[in-house]
Amino acid sequence: MASLQRIRNHGALLITIVGLAMLAFILGDFLNSGSSFFNRSRENVGVIEGQKVHYTEYEAAKEQLTEVYKIETGRSDFDEDMHSQIRNQVWNMFMMDYTLRAQAEEIGMDITKDELSELCIGNNIHQVIRGRRAFAGEDGQFSREAVIGLLQAINQEGADAEQNANLKQAKTYWLYWEKVVRISYMQEKYTNLLQHLLKANTLDAEFAFNSRQNGFSAEYAMKPYYSVADSLVKVSDSDLKKLYKQHKEQYKQTPNRAIKYVAFDIVPSEDDFKAAQTLMTNLQEEFKTAEDVSLVVNTNSDVMYDGRDFSEETVPAQFKEFAFAKGAKAGDCTEILFENNTYAMARIMQAGYSMPDSVELKAIVEGGEDQELGWFKAADLPKNIAEKALAGKRGEKFTVAQGMGEQTYEIMEIGKPTPKVKLAILAREVTPSSKTYSVLYNQAKQFIVNNNNAEALEAAAQEQGLAVIPQYNLTKTTDKVGQLKSSRPIVRWAFEAKEGQVSDVFECGQQFIVAALTEVNDGEYRSLEAVRSELTYEATNNAKAAYIAKELKGIESLEAAAEKLGQNVQHADRVSLADSRFGNAGMEPAVIGKTVAQGENAFSGAIKGNMGVFVVKTGAANNQQGEFNAESEKAQLASRFAYLPYQAMQLIEDKADVTDNRANFQ
Repeated sequence: MASLQRIRNHGALLITIVGLAMLAFILGDFLNSGSSFFNRSRENVGVIEGQKVHYTEYEAAKEQLTEVYKIETGRSDFDEDMHSQIRNQVWNMFMMDYTLRAQAEEIGMDITKDELSELCIGNNIHQVIRGRRAFAGEDGQFSREAVIGLLQAINQEGADAEQNANLKQAKTYWLYWEKVVRISYMQEKYTNLLQHLLKANTLDAEFAFNSRQNGFSAEYAMKPYYSVADSLVKVSDSDLKKLYKQHKEQYKQTPNRAIKYVAFDIVPSEDDFKAAQTLMTNLQEEFKTAEDVSLVVNTNSDVMYDGRDFSEETVPAQFKEFAFAKGAKAGDCTEILFENNTYAMARIMQAGYSMPDSVELKAIVEGGEDQELGWFKAADLPKNIAEKALAGKRGEKFTVAQGMGEQTYEIMEIGKPTPKVKLAILAREVTPSSKTYSVLYNQAKQFIVNNNNAEALEAAAQEQGLAVIPQYNLTKTTDKVGQLKSSRPIVRWAFEAKEGQVSDVFECGQQFIVAALTEVNDGEYRSLEAVRSELTYEATNNAKAAYIAKELKGIESLEAAAEKLGQNVQHADRVSLADSRFGNAGMEPAVIGKTVAQGENAFSGAIKGNMGVFVVKTGAANNQQGEFNAESEKAQLASRFAYLPYQAMQLIEDKADVTDNRANFQ
């Protein structure tokens, strides 16, 4: 009771303590939730027009496209470049989808389920579907029935785990192309809409017609900028700053880096060659005498023995003379040969026989029309088919396991038998040992220790005869540096390092790479210094134009101007606003415009052109007689506008509100 009374006496205090504890609990839970929220935001690969691309969604799309490529190419051994292509293609798909969707929503445009169904399985199937080999019939042409058959199959349960896996892959394949159809058709609808909006009116047609009809003959002289010595003009920093301001929008950039790197080739040492030669010497006697040669070869060789038949065309060149020599017989062996960093020797397993090199096959289709497949060489066929096909006779049929079932073939025709030989080849390529690897790695590490900044790296490389290779414009999403294999880590390093810093050693394929960060460009625009050379070129030509114009001041005739410039007078038969080239001078739109604007029988004075300064004297009007056809003119103008809708699509993506975080996930 005493304890209970004490609690009552301190009730207010306890309520306060409990309240604070509960508040702390709630705040802690909120902060943890907030932490989860922020973590989730970090899992976004990007945001496109407000649409988040979550990491799991991005990875799923990559896996989907990878499966599609496996089916389309029949391969699964994709290299680094292929995986890079898949990543970029997936991102571009998201970009196209979300930017186009944002535009479509603004104007109320969409694709209905009925439209998509018609495009995928209806009477007007989209070309994306029609172009897939997976949907070809027995005649090799697109088959709507093949599409329907696939859709029916992927919605059923398989008989076993393997069949379910195949059906899952087929469903992945179909869903990808269905998505491509939807995006492609949406783009087609949008561009068609733009094409209907971009039409020429009668005023446009009249202007285009008159531009061609009205023109002038002209004589001119031109002094090129290169004929004026640079020393005669002066370009100031203020001139460059003025030009930079005028052209600044042309110099927009994404954050990028420039590096220089030195490569140390990972190559075998002299000891590695000796070790490989010793190994081959130790195996030589066993290779010559072993009853089970395949065991010796397949345990020790880079070239596995599979019992294949070699012809004079397919046998490795270094063994051709040996294998097809007169009197060659089973058991004959070569000595150890060395070529292309590989030690090799061969033993004849069977000789003195002939087999055809090629065969024409037909696939037997139960309940359907047989399909003639054409001619095949042995190397083009799977081994189980080649063995039976090339050992058979014309008209014979044979059956082989294929996929989840069996396939029967008929030999339509068979090639002429040619001499063959079976060879067992024991080959060992000389590769760097772990010791060699360590030595080369330590050399690269020591190079860094001795040269720990960009200037020192370049100087030391030149002293040691090592090439210093520059690489510019590396962005956060750049997959690799130049042609260096597995070089994505160098890009990540470049965006974490400081300018002038030298990297650690990177292993890129068969090279150790040491890089130096030479430029950090994080501004929205390229700096004036970065574009100084091109600005200086333009500013110099501007100064030369003013210099030449000053020479011509007060001159009022073409002949006097040509004499002053030291140039010949040239003739342009006809100049009109429809022209893109001026006489023999090339693309000079400013000169064309001013020539037409000055009218007939007039002298221009100095005109600043692209390649130099012109003086032009027009003659009489040289008009053409033509009949104005408004519809024809409009059609011609429409053909000129045809590219604009597609250019607009690219502009939509360029101007889209995009946050690209892919670099955090590569």
